[in-house]
Amino acid sequence: MKRLLSSTRIYLSGFQEEDVSAIREWNQNEDVQRLLDALPHKPKSEEEIKKWMGDSGDNAYRFAVRLKDDGRIIGFVELDGILWTHRVGWVSISIGDEQSWGNGYGREAMQCLLAYGFHELNLHRLQLTVFSYNERAIRLYESLGFTKEGSFRQFLQRDGKRYDMILYGLLVDEWKGG
Repeated sequence: MKRLLSSTRIYLSGFQEEDVSAIREWNQNEDVQRLLDALPHKPKSEEEIKKWMGDSGDNAYRFAVRLKDDGRIIGFVELDGILWTHRVGWVSISIGDEQSWGNGYGREAMQCLLAYGFHELNLHRLQLTVFSYNERAIRLYESLGFTKEGSFRQFLQRDGKRYDMILYGLLVDEWKGG
């Protein structure tokens, strides 16, 4: 049987108490947060981070992304907002450790999350939104088979400029990892 939560160099796991400091550091990094969230940057307290780490509920699955060689957390992935009746969910990823950017870890983590969503949870459709200035993420999503389905035009204002928020979707039959 194929392993769902691990790949060549990373694996997905639950969060540990020692992850709080890394996640707090990423949460305070404006560059990381502006790739992930449309809300104005506001660092979270340790208590808020701990609550987020443990609060996923029945319609969400949240995993730490860890390096296999040392178990160090480098980011997280989420599958949430699941509508079980329709077999649809939202995915997101953040590689918060900037030293890990550009090494393909995000691709491996997303491949694991997609396998989990389609094989383990039996979902039919996964979707996401991404800001138009996040070109690296857009390349990743398109290379994984996601289709651009529309744009929320001029959705976001950052540094005096307007940016679109793009909607991408992937159906189980289109998934390249299946």
